[in-house]
Amino acid sequence: MPFAALGLSHALVRAAAASRFLTPTPVQEVVIPAVLRGRDVWGQARTGTGKTAAFVLPLLQDFEENRLRRDRPRAMALVVTPTRELATQVAEVFWRFGQSLVVGPKVVTAAGGGSINPQLMALRGGADVVVGTPGRLLDLMTQRGLVPGQVRTLVLDEADRLLARGFAEELEELLKVVAGRRQTLLFSATFPKAVHGLAERILRDPVRVVAEPEDGAAAVAGGLIDERAIEVDRAERTPLLRHLLAEREWARVLVFTATKYTSDHVAEKLRRAGIEAAAWHGELSQGARTTTLADFKAGRVRVLVATDLAARGLDIVELPTVVNYDLPRSPEDYTHRIGRTGRAGQRGEAVTFVSAENWEHFRLIERKVGREIPREQVDGFMPMSLTPPEVVKPLGGGGIKGKRPSKKDKLRAAAARRETSRGADG
Repeated sequence: MPFAALGLSHALVRAAAASRFLTPTPVQEVVIPAVLRGRDVWGQARTGTGKTAAFVLPLLQDFEENRLRRDRPRAMALVVTPTRELATQVAEVFWRFGQSLVVGPKVVTAAGGGSINPQLMALRGGADVVVGTPGRLLDLMTQRGLVPGQVRTLVLDEADRLLARGFAEELEELLKVVAGRRQTLLFSATFPKAVHGLAERILRDPVRVVAEPEDGAAAVAGGLIDERAIEVDRAERTPLLRHLLAEREWARVLVFTATKYTSDHVAEKLRRAGIEAAAWHGELSQGARTTTLADFKAGRVRVLVATDLAARGLDIVELPTVVNYDLPRSPEDYTHRIGRTGRAGQRGEAVTFVSAENWEHFRLIERKVGREIPREQVDGFMPMSLTPPEVVKPLGGGGIKGKRPSKKDKLRAAAARRETSRGADG
């Protein structure tokens, strides 16, 4: 089914094609016509399903039709997200597709982490699309920067994460403020009891859709991501990373670490080696995170060294390579990490560093994802030991789900060390 068959205007169909959306995803086939008809939507959709375009495109068409009707009051689409990064990303999608219209919408991002004054200034005269986090949106309404009565469509994006991140009270307050007859779209990757109850309470006769993601697992199954594991000693991971960057001429790489300290440390080591690298994690200011991400997308930063903050919802066009410098805490996080590459039909490569210390945890990940990932070694970086230790230690101080030593294990290990020490002395 082509996009033109969904009821979108020629301008928006061309905009979709320019962004390489040639054939609608399953979620787009259901959601776009439903939104155009004014229906509420209850969608179970993860990152990679085309969900954002599914609501952005029809809302832009509604904006265009509303603009041409002079007799209609100004209407607003209000999109609520759990993070500043996702708010910025969704706003960028509105802006990108909106450029195809004769008059593009006024899109404002409203999130914490910075001064509220620039956002109040941006909202002067109103806005057509506002994307933000619950707390900042409430602050803007309190200061009369946002007019609740202008909300024509409310979108709750990643509702499960909204509630999980402690936004429940703020979200309830926001729903009270914008109460009234409106179109509501609710998307969530999962539907725990709290989200299920929220959906039943605020949606009116919704169209329901369940979409399977084009995540790491699907991309691997489709042959889009080449997974490889390189065996290397922990101390040699950064030199190996520098070697691979030079030998394989990776143009742009997203490197995942377990902690913000490791992220900063690895990025600094790469910069000292003359490689354009930057750290990206939750303890950076919002301005620094936004600027760094923009530099990475534009190619001014070659290597982005990030924590799992970048594993979900981050959409980077044509990202060819992902490296797991540290292993993720869970198999699900592994899937989300490698799912940053191999997107939109593009091929990708996922490389994981495996050492004796995390050998057992890597085997757990392989069992959970249901496939064995090919191992290899690189000349000059051959590991000193491939034997997994008796005790699996936490990686990067962040802890690992999996085997933990019992008291008996610790006693055995201590006895073995004493025996080894006596043998060496003899």
